[in-house]
Amino acid sequence: MQEKQRSGSPSAADLRPPAASTTAPRCARSDDPRSAAGTAALPDEQPDGPAAPASSGLRARRRFRITALIVGLVLLLVVGGLGLGGRLYARSVGQEIERVDAFSHVPEAERPTRAASKALNLLILGSDSRDPDTKGSRTDTIMVLHLPAARDRAQLISIPRDTWVTVPKSADGRTGGANAKINTAYAWGGTSLMVRTVESFTAVRIDHVLLIDFAGFQRIVDAVGGVEIDVDRGFTSIHPPHRTFTAGRQRLNGAAALDYSRQRKQFSDGDFARIRHQQQVIAAIMDQAAAKGFLANPVRLNSFLRATADAITADKTLSVFDLAWEMRGVRSSDLSRLTSPSSGTGTEGDESVVYTDTGQARRLYQAVKDDAMEKWLADNPPS
Repeated sequence: MQEKQRSGSPSAADLRPPAASTTAPRCARSDDPRSAAGTAALPDEQPDGPAAPASSGLRARRRFRITALIVGLVLLLVVGGLGLGGRLYARSVGQEIERVDAFSHVPEAERPTRAASKALNLLILGSDSRDPDTKGSRTDTIMVLHLPAARDRAQLISIPRDTWVTVPKSADGRTGGANAKINTAYAWGGTSLMVRTVESFTAVRIDHVLLIDFAGFQRIVDAVGGVEIDVDRGFTSIHPPHRTFTAGRQRLNGAAALDYSRQRKQFSDGDFARIRHQQQVIAAIMDQAAAKGFLANPVRLNSFLRATADAITADKTLSVFDLAWEMRGVRSSDLSRLTSPSSGTGTEGDESVVYTDTGQARRLYQAVKDDAMEKWLADNPPS
């Protein structure tokens, strides 16, 4: 029915008045019904006489500008879409990372307040299982990574595993509530009790948790193609195949870097030497990942994270891709490597422990909490 009405209606051409014989130019009048309908300028109507070529040139220029605008918009959408698509694709790697509920058993009432809202504090835990295919229940590596609000630098603070602290009571009430080595907290109550212990010890609120098994640590090193390490003094590993590390700069693959990071008994300062070596390897990984272009390209970053996804475990809300992307401009020269201040070693019962320099530690962790580490470092340059 509607189709019949349309076919029976006069065409737009039929409604046009005959062309005037005069050569005077038309003017759109306010009372012209075509102006009211928005048709004062009729693109199909051509002026008579010699003005036609000028009008054709104007239309050509307009057509060129419109075409250029459309092409520009299409290119912008394509390029922008590829970048956005690459980032979204890379972020999907988070689905492949194992997750841990790190905060459900951390009572909000006992947690430290957050003084600097845009800064970020990560608790990094490493398991030094001697079987590379088995995760141990100990966390022999405990680090707090502080990222300032600007994300242009970072501070990595290692807490010796033998640090003597008060471990809060576990969620089930069966363990904790006693003084012990800090790494005991993980064995007593898992990740959540470790978070509570570190927060109680440092008075710094932990935003995220990242766990790395040392077998996975080896795969991360291999994924970046090995690392360059400056060995401060030569030594022989106590673990098979008993590698010899000579003093000087050398390239280590994943297995050798893992072996290097484990050694402590050959050094007079024991676990402190191991902490230095671990921090060395972490800094070297950062530089190597940057040199390979992993940190500047979302697609390459995605490939790197996928290759190492099974090496790490993260809390439920941490986006590993976003974290790596935010840190893409940070190099080893921007990473301050610190150890939690201590006043020496001693024994508690039959255990060898590390005692904390309470005053220095309080000032250090207050600077972390306030996102004021640059000033603290200026006043306390690392040795």
